[in-house]
Amino acid sequence: FPLSFGEFLSFNNIALIGKLGLIGRESEIKGALRKYIEYGSFPEVVLSEQKKEILLSYFEDVITKDLLRRFKIKKAQDLRSIVKYYLSNISALSTFKSIERSLDMSITSVKSYTGYLEQAYLVFSLKRFSFKVKEQEKSPRKIYSIDTGLCNAVGFRFSENYGRLAENVVFVALKRKQNLNPNMELFYWKDIHHSEVDFVIKDGLKVTNLIQVCWNMQDEKTKNRELRSLHKGMKDLNITDATIITDVMEGEEKLNGYTVKIVPLWKWLLAEESAIGS
Repeated sequence: FPLSFGEFLSFNNIALIGKLGLIGRESEIKGALRKYIEYGSFPEVVLSEQKKEILLSYFEDVITKDLLRRFKIKKAQDLRSIVKYYLSNISALSTFKSIERSLDMSITSVKSYTGYLEQAYLVFSLKRFSFKVKEQEKSPRKIYSIDTGLCNAVGFRFSENYGRLAENVVFVALKRKQNLNPNMELFYWKDIHHSEVDFVIKDGLKVTNLIQVCWNMQDEKTKNRELRSLHKGMKDLNITDATIITDVMEGEEKLNGYTVKIVPLWKWLLAEESAIGS
C-alpha cells in the first residue's frame, strides 16, 4: 500500500503526538489532506515536486511491466481504455455488461482485464452485501483505485470527483485494516429502493459498522438523504451505530434509537491508525 495518512503527515514533517499534538494544527492537517487526496501517497511522489510526471511513469510501468508483459496482452489499447475507465469512475457502480457497451469491448476481455488489474493491485472491486452468494455475484460492483493520485493523473476529471476521491481514500484505509484482520470483509449495501450505504464492515459472522462518505453535508436535503439511507441500512442489518465521514462537519445524530456519528475525514483517518484515539 502507499502511505497511510499518518505516515503521509510524517513525510511532510507534521508530527502528531497524542490529542495535544492537534491543538492549533487543524488547518495545517486539512491542507495536508487536500494534497493527500489530490496527489496520492506513493512515497516518491510525496517527496517530489514532479508529482504528476512520476505518477504517469508509475502508470506506464504498471501497464507495460505488470500487465502487458506478464499476461501477454496483445491489445494494449483496450487495456489502457479499461484502466482509464476505472480510474475515471472510482466508487461508481458498474457491471461487466455496462463496460462492454461503453468501451465496445467483448465481455470476456472486460472480465479478463479487470482480473489482471486486480492482480496487479491497481484496482479493487467491492461487492454488494447479501446473505445470498448468487445475489452478491450478480449485482453491480464498485471499483476503487490503490491511489487517488493515479486517478487524478490518468483518469478524466469531473466536478463531483472530490467526494468520490474521499470515498476512495476511506476504502483504501479500510482495505489496509482488512489486510491485518483475515476475518474482516468489506461490502456496500443497497436496497430495492436504491438507498445505498458506501461500506458495510463485517467481522466473522457479524456486521460491526456501516460507513457513509458524504463530502459536503451543509445542504439540508443532502444531509437528510444520507441519514435516511444509513438509517435504512442500519435497520436492515440490525446495527445501532454507524458513521458518516465528511469534509468538516462533526457531531452526532439520533434516529429513533439509532446513533450516527459524524466525523471529518482527517480525524477518522488518524483515529483508524490509533494516532489520536477515537
